[in-house]
Amino acid sequence: MAAPGEEEDVMARYRSPLVSRYASAEMAYNFSERKKFGTWRRLWLYLAQAEKSLGLPITDEQIREMEANLDNIDFKMAAEEEKKLRHDVMAHVHTFAHCCPKAAAIIHLGATSCYVGDNTDLIVLRDGFNLLLPKLARVISRLADFAEKYADMPALGFTHYQPAQLTTVGKRCCLWIQDLCMDLQNLERARDDLRFRGVKGTTGTQASFLQLFEGDHSKVEELDRLVTAKAGFKRAYMVTGQTYSRKVDIGVLAVLASLGASIHKICTDIRLLANLKEIEEPFEKDQIGSSAMPYKRNPMRSERCCSLARHLMTLVMDPLQTAAVQWFERTLDDSANRRVCLAEAFLTADIILSTLQNVSEGLVVYPKVIERRIRQELPFMATENIIMAMVKAGGNRQDCHEKIRVLSQQAAAVVKQEGGDNDFIARVRADPYFSPIHKQLESLLDPSSFTGRAPQQVAKFLKEEVRPALIPYQSKMGGKIELAL
Repeated sequence: MAAPGEEEDVMARYRSPLVSRYASAEMAYNFSERKKFGTWRRLWLYLAQAEKSLGLPITDEQIREMEANLDNIDFKMAAEEEKKLRHDVMAHVHTFAHCCPKAAAIIHLGATSCYVGDNTDLIVLRDGFNLLLPKLARVISRLADFAEKYADMPALGFTHYQPAQLTTVGKRCCLWIQDLCMDLQNLERARDDLRFRGVKGTTGTQASFLQLFEGDHSKVEELDRLVTAKAGFKRAYMVTGQTYSRKVDIGVLAVLASLGASIHKICTDIRLLANLKEIEEPFEKDQIGSSAMPYKRNPMRSERCCSLARHLMTLVMDPLQTAAVQWFERTLDDSANRRVCLAEAFLTADIILSTLQNVSEGLVVYPKVIERRIRQELPFMATENIIMAMVKAGGNRQDCHEKIRVLSQQAAAVVKQEGGDNDFIARVRADPYFSPIHKQLESLLDPSSFTGRAPQQVAKFLKEEVRPALIPYQSKMGGKIELAL
């Protein structure tokens, strides 16, 4: 511990790497103490303004005093007050009142702690989604450009991570994009579904406000509506306990966990492709892949995404359990947990989106490696085409099938037992039986004839589904991202 008056050594204390190492300044600020307590003061201002407009004895001078001190927060005084009072909201009521002596009597009038606590959380969640959505859109846009560029490039497809029919590099990328487009819709819906807790009182009955307005129900309803609108929400939850339902947090973290699953799958695919040397994430000139093996080019950005995505996916368990154990109108065992899981979910999502954007802006494709892998596997895939060509040339299907079975097994033995190249086509060329189609073999082995409608699917998907979904974010699409670490 630093002695009184000495500057504390920040390197001597634990700092979350989500903030100190990875997250954007915007998302870190969104969950900062300054944003939180500044929002509390704004909510107290909104409440006072609305109460004044509905006839309570609040003066213009009191309102102006509050407006002038929204960001004039004495954090040291607030910390001392909280240590003394053991209550964070009342500590900040006193701190705000200290710099607003004329307004002191009407700050927090009729409200409970959750008026500022829960409503601020909802504002921060909404603003968090507004930070994530353009980042997600940018990732989709970069991958869409990549898919369009490589829409026609044949590549070996895999099922069970075993060679399957051909696809294209662009078509595979569209599988990633489709998942992210679902996430874009889910995040938009989750943000738009958020409501304000509003002005509901200690157990959600609005009893204190009904007393303030001498039994006038219409004024209490109007107060709720006015403050909700001032906070930028279209609707408030009609019924609450002391808190808004903690099921809201489940919905928020569920869509973020789903995003984490999508990014984990994408980056796992990139890591596998890097091992195959078909596609690599960007690798900087002076970057070191291994302290012991200087030749290595590890997919560290994709690995980081997978690592953090796992954390993001697990966080949804916190609000699930919190919502399940909230007794009656509320218990306080939600508070400490929510301080951690809500912030970490958005910070983690922010980090993996920024990292994936960096990856998607610099993906490197190695066409010759992709072509070589196709040449190794395509001869076996072409056997049905060869049979059909022989039948058209007057051959017997069963005889041809047996010939190909024998030759393909011989070729497979060369690959698996001798470590040689697939020589199936050479064996076909050397067999007089297949002489009627020898001149057709090149066309029968054209990789583009094995990709089906993949190029057309890419073009249609990008045009009809992806590009339209990105229209609301067009103004925020520019600029590449550089990672600090």
